[in-house]
Amino acid sequence: MSSTSVPADSPAPQTGLRLPAAPVLLAGPGGAVWIDQEGEVQTLTAAEAATRARQQPPLVCHARAVARRLDCDPFSAFDLLELFAFVRPASFCPPTPHGLASVLGFAKPGDAESAAILLPQAALALLRELAARGTSPSGGDRDAPGIAWTMAQAGWLWGPFVIAALGFGEGGAVLPKRNLGLRVWERLPDWEERPPRGAPGTQPVPAAESRARLAEVLAGLNSGEVEPRPQQADYAAAAAAAFAPRAVEGEPQVVLAEAGTGTGKTLGYLAPASLWAERNKAATWISTYTRNLQGQVDDELAALFPEPRERAAKVVIRKGRENYLCLLNLAEAVSQLPARPQDAVALGLMARWAARTRNGDMVGGDFPGWFTDLFGPARTLGLADRRGECIYSACQHYRKCFIERSVRAARQADIVVANHALVMIQAAMGGGDDGQLPTRYVFDEGHQLFEAADSAFAAHLCGRESRELRRWLLGAEGGRRGATRLRGLKRRLEDLIAGDTAALEALEEVLRAARVLAGEGWRQRIEEGRAEGASERFLEIAAKQVYARSSGQDQPYSLEAPAQPPIDGLPDAAEALAEDLRDLIQPLKDLRRLLLARLDEESENLDSDSRRRIEAAARGLETRALLPLAAWRDMLDALAEETPAEFCDWFAVERMEGRDIDVGLYRHWIDPGRPFAASLGQSAHGLLITSATLTDHSVGTTDTGAPEAERDDEAAAWRAAEARLGTEHMAAAVSRVSLPSPFDYAAQTRILIVHDLKRGDLNQLAAAYRELFLASGGGALGLFTAIARLRAVQKRIAPALAEAGTALYSQHVDGLDTGTLVDIFRAEEDSCLLGTDAVRDGVDVPGRSLRLIAFDRVPWPRPDIIHKARRQVFGGRAYDEQLTRLKLRQAYGRLIRRADDRGVFVLLDPLPSRLLDAFPASVTAERVGLAEAVAAVREFLAEV
Repeated sequence: MSSTSVPADSPAPQTGLRLPAAPVLLAGPGGAVWIDQEGEVQTLTAAEAATRARQQPPLVCHARAVARRLDCDPFSAFDLLELFAFVRPASFCPPTPHGLASVLGFAKPGDAESAAILLPQAALALLRELAARGTSPSGGDRDAPGIAWTMAQAGWLWGPFVIAALGFGEGGAVLPKRNLGLRVWERLPDWEERPPRGAPGTQPVPAAESRARLAEVLAGLNSGEVEPRPQQADYAAAAAAAFAPRAVEGEPQVVLAEAGTGTGKTLGYLAPASLWAERNKAATWISTYTRNLQGQVDDELAALFPEPRERAAKVVIRKGRENYLCLLNLAEAVSQLPARPQDAVALGLMARWAARTRNGDMVGGDFPGWFTDLFGPARTLGLADRRGECIYSACQHYRKCFIERSVRAARQADIVVANHALVMIQAAMGGGDDGQLPTRYVFDEGHQLFEAADSAFAAHLCGRESRELRRWLLGAEGGRRGATRLRGLKRRLEDLIAGDTAALEALEEVLRAARVLAGEGWRQRIEEGRAEGASERFLEIAAKQVYARSSGQDQPYSLEAPAQPPIDGLPDAAEALAEDLRDLIQPLKDLRRLLLARLDEESENLDSDSRRRIEAAARGLETRALLPLAAWRDMLDALAEETPAEFCDWFAVERMEGRDIDVGLYRHWIDPGRPFAASLGQSAHGLLITSATLTDHSVGTTDTGAPEAERDDEAAAWRAAEARLGTEHMAAAVSRVSLPSPFDYAAQTRILIVHDLKRGDLNQLAAAYRELFLASGGGALGLFTAIARLRAVQKRIAPALAEAGTALYSQHVDGLDTGTLVDIFRAEEDSCLLGTDAVRDGVDVPGRSLRLIAFDRVPWPRPDIIHKARRQVFGGRAYDEQLTRLKLRQAYGRLIRRADDRGVFVLLDPLPSRLLDAFPASVTAERVGLAEAVAAVREFLAEV
């Protein structure tokens, strides 16, 4: 076997383009394929394969996933994903042999043995690609040699082979011994300040011109990419009304557009959105709920702006700061390499990605979703600005910062693709990082606005939030590992307020008072009855209230209890904590006031960067500290008085896999549409809210077929929708449009409701999933309403599917983020995926890759405390049924995404007849036994 070590004081040996003399390992739930150095193919048990892998590093694809399938600890391996990430940084690849085959242009492997044989071929192709690219200054891969050398020095198994492919070593150029090559920030361009565009214009978008723009975009697409969608032009025309100028301050133009699956909503609203942006020299913000749809919108924009440079200038993806790589964090991690050489491989690949990423987005952008699984969160996602510790212009990398570049690009863009949470927080705060607010919004996935607002406007006085705020204020405490990146308030502000005695005194008082918040190790201390400080004492008694008054403590699920009446000791603990929080709030207010005063008093001397930094610091004090602290204080005061009618308060112990991870007092708006309307309703001039499932047309249904009754039913359905969307609280001109799906659901789908499974019997449930998945031959999505049932079913069905040659992927089991799992499922036509609501909503998998959906239970709302409060307000049982029908419609809507799709929807739980309206009226749901369902799936999908 070839040596993979690199001598410390000499260049790598010249080996040419050759592969490591390593065995090949491909693992599945039922065993493994092993190909030794002589090419002999063997089938091994998981235990045998694990033993051999520990003895000799094999060639694998996704080493962590292989170790999980073999049920063993991670082992050294030549991981093809690492090689791919080095050769093609910031490029998409599903982390499977099939994924590699697809992106490298190989034929799809037909079985496990051919997939194993593919792996060395893929490795050779990647090394050849690297060698062909070269490392010359004129267009070559200049940073590759130095990074590869550093990674090899740290023991990267691919190191010698990569270095040889790059042409370094004997007979070639000699690598500098000290060239780390990881200082990627030195090679990134600076962002540029551009003059502001000024206030947006007020030119409308006529419906006819919106139709014309859509036709123009569609004409530019290949004929094979365009399906006939007659409703799409009608949708584009109706959407244009949201871009009319508002007539009264505080009364936006609102369009509620429900368009069935297949209408072509994205291009439909991008047509008027782009026209308005061009004419009025301002950005339209497209807001989504899921990262998957954010990526899909970005992909659709290629039709509008096919030239890459134009698209880069006119389209910006915006997310919260915690989603982007922080160059200061990366630089500090690189500086620690002498003490932590084991981080070199992860940091080398991070540097390769950072040099080529489109925008530095680490969550749903071009950052490989499997990176975190390979190297852990600390060396990947942990390098983002995840705790709001940015020092802005005081940072040496400020001029190259991905976040600052994104903020500035958004000011000049025509289309900004954001998410509901960012949009709502910015509106509530009166502006984002630039202090400005858009005037035109499109809310795609509008049915999720309620959930997004519920999260954005909630307040949680819990151990985790208290500890995070303490970290934000105090920074590193106690010399904890990795603490060098925890920059506290003093480190962020001391140079900014140097010489200002009053501000320095306020800062010191903040740091003193902040110790009331929960510190590191708080959970263990309260479990052991040795709480420190008022926060931890309050949390300790709060946990006692939850355990005293909740049921189901022997279950792995989170526990909750009403806030009133409090147990003995809780009011006193709440009063003490509220008083200590007041002592923290006052110096924070003083510090913020003194910072803002400088903007006025020193306006003649402050440069632009200093002014922006002061504004950012003051905004951070408000959003990260003062607002949550004020909410916490109000919640504590309410324990001695009464919760305001618009809120619901409760105590909860959060659990993960049966282990307590958090405890606290929680406050949510009963109707989160109110704060949503109060913020967006005032600042926005136009809102388009769209989805395939805005309304539940069963609301208000009568027994008569008279036209007047139908109109009344339609009006009632829209009133219920507006109640959930929050638009009923806006003073707005609201127009509504509803367009049906163009798909022939009666011909393209079947709906089966299985009635003969024993509820609660996991063996029967698993057998149902197994037989249905085998009958479909893959392309199956299994949906679950509980993670515990998902895991139990996965464990039971994985061996049988593996024996049949069907790959099974699972949320909460495979260690990959949801987006990566969906990418794999989409790429592998005959694989199966198990998931929960994150997979159910907003996932687009057209074609054969999704031909069966099996849902474990009727998705009734969880009857927790907040839902019970809302149930009283929104209509009792009718509210429960409305939510359930909408979830069923969303799940069923995943099945057919194109005119030639076919699929079966199976519900493994009896469904009340009154909920059948969740499905298209043209499709008759059939109540069958499991055996009939399996036969029907096999027959219906035989030609798919």
